[in-house]
Amino acid sequence: MSLDDLSRWQFALTVIFHMTFPSITVGMSIFLSVIYAMYWRTKKPVYLQMFRFWRRIFAVGFALGVVAGAVITFQMGLNWGVFGAKTGPIIGPIIGMEVVTAFFVEAGFIGILLYGEGRVRKVTMFASTVMVSIGTILSSTWILAANSWMQTPSGYAMKNGQFVPTDWLKAIFSPSFGWRYAHLLLAVLVSAAIFMAGISAYYLVKNRSSGFAKRSMSIALGVATVLLPAQLMVGDNVAGQYVAPDQFAKLLAIEGNWQNGNTGWMIFDIPDQAAAKNIVSVSIPWMGSAIAKDLSGKTATPGLDNIPKADRPDMAATFWGFRLMFFGSLFMFATIFIASILRMRKRLWESKRFHKYVLWTSPMGILTIIGGWVTAEAGRQPWIVFGQLRTADAVSKLAPGEILFSVIGFSAIYLALLIAYIVYIVHAVKAGPERDDPAHDHDPGPDPASFIDDIHTNSKEAIAR
Repeated sequence: MSLDDLSRWQFALTVIFHMTFPSITVGMSIFLSVIYAMYWRTKKPVYLQMFRFWRRIFAVGFALGVVAGAVITFQMGLNWGVFGAKTGPIIGPIIGMEVVTAFFVEAGFIGILLYGEGRVRKVTMFASTVMVSIGTILSSTWILAANSWMQTPSGYAMKNGQFVPTDWLKAIFSPSFGWRYAHLLLAVLVSAAIFMAGISAYYLVKNRSSGFAKRSMSIALGVATVLLPAQLMVGDNVAGQYVAPDQFAKLLAIEGNWQNGNTGWMIFDIPDQAAAKNIVSVSIPWMGSAIAKDLSGKTATPGLDNIPKADRPDMAATFWGFRLMFFGSLFMFATIFIASILRMRKRLWESKRFHKYVLWTSPMGILTIIGGWVTAEAGRQPWIVFGQLRTADAVSKLAPGEILFSVIGFSAIYLALLIAYIVYIVHAVKAGPERDDPAHDHDPGPDPASFIDDIHTNSKEAIAR
């Protein structure tokens, strides 16, 4: 493998590991704010129980996400030094704003969120939870602003080989930012909702903490039911408003055709990039034309061979990244569709088979987000700043052996951390939310007066004997 291939693999592994945690924590931080507000307003113990349990899950994911995110920043300077030097005047301030706004807000209030309950007033507890939530959203905003600029660079001029900002509004709010930001924000909310619904379903399967499980699952599925259709609409606009006009090669790689003429939609594909052909492919007839809004079935999808060979993205990564995102979304849509039918038939809490299905779909939101990022990043290749700076020209000139060693090292460490995280989640779920029930907070114990009377009575009896 070449130097840039190894550097890309290292960066991809780091980002995929990091993205696992914001996929849950951003949406869960908003959920924590909502349920604490509901507890504050209604004084119902179940909401405090929910807050305590989900806060524990949130805390570990938040900590691992911060650690993994710090590695990405160092990696950009070490492995992608040329990229940093050329894009630093734009990317540097944007990432710096993420630190100044998001990280400081999160760091300032996370301690109160985690340890303040019972020690501070409810209004302080609620405000701190909201501020942590705002911090996670700000972090996502700045990161996506930097990445969107790399996808559709704007508001800059080239001076002495560097990208220099000429209009910060255009640089931050690049042409792809709006739709991509809505797409990402909805994705993390849906991902957290499906994750929480899955864990709640576990307790319904095991007949444990039914009040907690029903309330958590009902809210989570309700949020997913409202947001997932909107997400599918926004995703379609991402393809139509930014990918098709600005990165047509990415769209062709997503479709999976090398030559023109296929009016179907490719459902399975094993591409041979070097030979520019598919080794194995399965296509659904007519569907490709229908997606292009031609129900006659006569509109063919263009092939990737229309793009010069040097400018073609890796079809396999782009194609399967999109399929992971798309099919994962269909699984989640099936979840909310079945849930809506069962809710209308008043059988939502009786169907154990459905509860088991929801349990196994817990990680589906995370996988779809990873698939979306693979599609976005692999489809942008061979450009790191699309149309302006090639990835091969942006990598630091390091020894390939050193990069290979670090790739293996990062993979081993991240695998160990991921296993530890999964083990913790399984342990926390098995321990259950029973310990978080406010009814267990204040055990009155024996009454002091009656306890003293018992001592006196026992003493007199002993003397008499």
